Order: sequence, then structure tokens, then C-alpha cells
Amino acid sequence: MGSKTLHVAVYDTFADWEAAYAATATAGAGYRVVYVGESGEPVVSMGGMRVEPHLSIAELRPEDSAMLVLPGADAWETVLPPFAAAARRFLSAGVPVAAICGAVTGLAREGLLDDRPHTGAAAGVLAATGYRGGAHYREADAVTDGDLITAGPTEPVAFAREIMARLEVYPPEVLDAWFRLFRHSDAAAYEVLASHDAGAGDGRDGGAA
Repeated sequence: MGSKTLHVAVYDTFADWEAAYAATATAGAGYRVVYVGESGEPVVSMGGMRVEPHLSIAELRPEDSAMLVLPGADAWETVLPPFAAAARRFLSAGVPVAAICGAVTGLAREGLLDDRPHTGAAAGVLAATGYRGGAHYREADAVTDGDLITAGPTEPVAFAREIMARLEVYPPEVLDAWFRLFRHSDAAAYEVLASHDAGAGDGRDGGAA
């Protein structure tokens, strides 16, 4: 993949924990994490964290990105049009999009899940949007279908796993160790990560501090 920039959308009431694992791990692997707002104005997350975006949605171009990450938000009803449109542009350009929680519901309204395997908060939640993709809903922690990643609101670690797998941040066995460490607190998995990072010789830790 050409670009080493991960674009993470931020908007008022965004769920700050949903993209945090992915942003930390990819930054540790050498990616530049860029936060994208509806404008250049600061936003406040669901947890009260104030974030000043690096650029606006109008400045975002798929060719500059490795992936667009869309966290959920109470305000997704309001921010849906520009960010859902950006997701459509990214997918049309062959650049991956990863959505979690309310962002998945937003993509369902946009018609982007009508023909793709996906997951989300619950099948009933997505059905309420009137979308036509119910037959493609999967009961899973996260689902990757080509360039689209979806996850439910309780799965930020699985969401990050799918993002890192799509970007090939770690070899499969190391990614599995990362997931076991952060999802299951498997102490043995830390040794796999530490050994990999020591061999890489670049000081990265993938978030395993």
C-alpha cells in the first residue's frame, strides 16, 4: 500500500475509545495518523476530549490515504452526509474504509452495505435504517469485506485487529499475539510482540507499553 497515512474522522460526540487502539498501534508501526474534521474547528468527543483536526473533510483525498477510519458518535445523524460521501469516494477509489458503531449505521443509510458482508451494533439497528443489506449481516466481532471493515460498538480491539490486518502492520502470528494481549490479557502474547519489535530494531511497540 503506497500511503503511510491513516485518516481518522473526528466530530462532536465521537466515541474516542473506538479508534484509539487502531491509531496507537498503527502510529507505533510507522503510520502518520491524521485527524479529519467536518471543518478545521476543534471538536469535543463523547468523553469530553477536545481535538483539533489536522484537516477538513473538504481537503481529504483518497490518493493521500492508506485508510479512512470512522468512529461512532451521537451526532452521526448530523455529520453523516460529508463523511458517508467520503467513504463512498474512498471505496470507489479502492482505498479501505473502516467503520464502527454508529458509523456503520451511517454507511447503511448511504447504501454502502447493501451488497457487502458486514456487522454492526445489531441486525435490528441496521434494519431500522431501511437499508437492503440485511441478508449480508454477520454476527461477528468485526468483518472485513475487501476494502470495507465494520465492527460493533463493543469491539474496538477487534476493529483495530482488522485494520492492522488490512494494512499488513504485523505478520499474522504477531497480530494474533497483539489481539490476545489486548483482548484477553494473555501475558504470553507480550513475549511474542516484544520479540518481534526487538527484531524490527526500530523501537516500535505497537502499543504494547
